[in-house]
Amino acid sequence: MKSPIKTKPLNNPGESLDKKLQDVLYDEVLYYTLMSAVIITMTLLEWWRWYIKAPPSPLVYTVIAILVCSYSAWKIHKARKKVKNIKLGRDGEKAVGQFLESLRQSGAKVFHDIKGEHFNLDHVVIHTSGVYVIETKTLSKRNRGEAKLVFDGERVLKNNTEMDRNAIVQVVAGSTWLRELLQSTTGYRLPVRPVVVYPGWFIQRTAEAKNSDIWVLNPKALPAFISNSQAKLSSEQVNMCSHHLSKHIRAS
Repeated sequence: MKSPIKTKPLNNPGESLDKKLQDVLYDEVLYYTLMSAVIITMTLLEWWRWYIKAPPSPLVYTVIAILVCSYSAWKIHKARKKVKNIKLGRDGEKAVGQFLESLRQSGAKVFHDIKGEHFNLDHVVIHTSGVYVIETKTLSKRNRGEAKLVFDGERVLKNNTEMDRNAIVQVVAGSTWLRELLQSTTGYRLPVRPVVVYPGWFIQRTAEAKNSDIWVLNPKALPAFISNSQAKLSSEQVNMCSHHLSKHIRAS
């Protein structure tokens, strides 16, 4: 007996973060929770034996339980922050993926969570207007106040301060990798545009940013930007790039 599915399915939006979330929950939450439960059970049993005048003393187990539970509580507290950040990133990638799916109606090919060596591309869109590498950055924001970022063509600024994680460098590196991959498989040097999107944030683009090859946008605007851009690829090239990228994804 064998599976009727002949080819490996493509990845869903945020699939890598889903796996990472499971790893954190199992390795850094469930493990320490179970360890604490076991030691507490052992301690209660010893107290019961002490209550019924059985010889063993619960003191040793009590000390061990306090130490183990204290350490586990500290690890779980640290893991909660990780879980929160991973969920935030995963939900952002899924939301952006849903915006991009609308581009399929115009013949675009949309891919999610493409794995490279020690990195991944959140989304790739292959359209007649070009190839787009899209990095999703999901930032939490205050309940009140303006949620605005400024892109000056080279940096993304929040409250006039450059962001700690340089999303621009990251997406440019990913675009270079994809350009080289497609060139090696198709023989064409194709236009690959780096794009960074921030769900839920207003993006102010300076005059310098408007001349940049890099787009920094709210994801709601991205489908229109892609659809309204000048055609650079033929339908045959779109299909060819999609074919070779699909082969790479399924082989990785």
